[in-house]
Amino acid sequence: MQVTEITTEGLKREFAILVPRADLDAKVDGKLAEIKDKVQLKGFRPGKVPLAHLKKTYGKGVMGEVVEEAVNEATQAAVAERKLRAAQPPRIELTAKADDLVAGKTDLTFNVTVDVMPEFTPVDPATLSLTRLTAEVPAEDIEKALGRMADQQRTFTAKEEGAAAATGDQLKIDFEGKIDGVPFDGGKAEDFMLVLGSGMFIPGFEEQLVGAKAGDEKAVNVTFPEAYGSAELAGKAAVFDVKVKEVRGADAVEIDDAFAAKMGIESLDKLKELISAQMGADYARASRSHIKRALLDALDKAHDFPLPEGMVEAEFDAIWKAVLGELEREKKTFEDEGKSEDELKAEYRKIAERRVRLGLVLAEIGRLNSLDLTQEELGRAVAAEARRYPGQEQQVFEFYQKNPQALAQLRAPLYEDKVVDFVVAMAKVEDKKVSKEDLMKEDDMPEGYGA
Repeated sequence: MQVTEITTEGLKREFAILVPRADLDAKVDGKLAEIKDKVQLKGFRPGKVPLAHLKKTYGKGVMGEVVEEAVNEATQAAVAERKLRAAQPPRIELTAKADDLVAGKTDLTFNVTVDVMPEFTPVDPATLSLTRLTAEVPAEDIEKALGRMADQQRTFTAKEEGAAAATGDQLKIDFEGKIDGVPFDGGKAEDFMLVLGSGMFIPGFEEQLVGAKAGDEKAVNVTFPEAYGSAELAGKAAVFDVKVKEVRGADAVEIDDAFAAKMGIESLDKLKELISAQMGADYARASRSHIKRALLDALDKAHDFPLPEGMVEAEFDAIWKAVLGELEREKKTFEDEGKSEDELKAEYRKIAERRVRLGLVLAEIGRLNSLDLTQEELGRAVAAEARRYPGQEQQVFEFYQKNPQALAQLRAPLYEDKVVDFVVAMAKVEDKKVSKEDLMKEDDMPEGYGA
């Protein structure tokens, strides 16, 4: 094997590698010799097929395997001999003609490009100061949640004859919708139970039925929202012919221990505790999201080092593809975003650079502190992914078993979170109580700004 250095510029290393044809032929002969006793060819006894005949029959296929193995082995050897820490898998460009290679007519020649890890010392996590936002679950939110649960369990009783429907009442109705006098698919139902004020129907529909009585027939005029799920109906004006068959009033629901018992909980106090714990879990996730963002900002500010060009380009390409896809889905142009294509590209390239930088920093902190995912942690992640596809769990497990790249993609965010948790645990963290609104406030940074 011959290795010639082409480029040693910055973090980029490029080599030209040559593996002599004789070495390839020797490996092909070795593989053919291994299968000689197993091959059954018409006209030959087992184990008696001449090597020349085997090569004629199977040579090209075996040579293909040998070339692939030789590329991988030579690349790994070139990287290992130079003690390079690759930032990502090397990029291979075959320079020999593939047909000539498989036919055994030429040496194996190819170029290898490697982006090496930049040399830097990550910040000591113990020197970082972070603020963790926290919030208590308001008692009124628990009461609202209980009210929503009561509404879900609420029963209704027919009102007296001639009673007018009010918000909160349940109507039994028949209806048929028409656009320009023509009925449309999905616009008709009989004996439909509608609670006025529930927001089940498009805006304006339920409001026009307030005051209706059993036996009334009404024409309800509405306009489908522009963002309605059906393109055929979006933004269209429609008339619904509605017949009110029954008006039912809501029965009172006592929120007490008996109510909790109906929910399978031993007492009302215990039910409140469970609701509070569930909301608290949501608050904890929001709190973690805030401190993770603060940590990433701190790490980004604390590090400045050259970035592997290939990694930045790959990250930018992925982000830019997502941006273009979103613009297409929303039928928007660059002008709609108030920026030119070049301005947006520059913005998202900075995001790509930030993500690569943070990814390298987190990876290095993890390496220096011997952090890794256990098989149990990775197994739980695969199991969680499988649960998303009821009835197909076994196929999901097999998919990840057979696809190391897919497993790596599942592993990456888990490992990132493990390193983040480690750094947060080492940093100086000050808890700050804030309102629920501030805690749950959405991040207004562009998508992909995180690590």
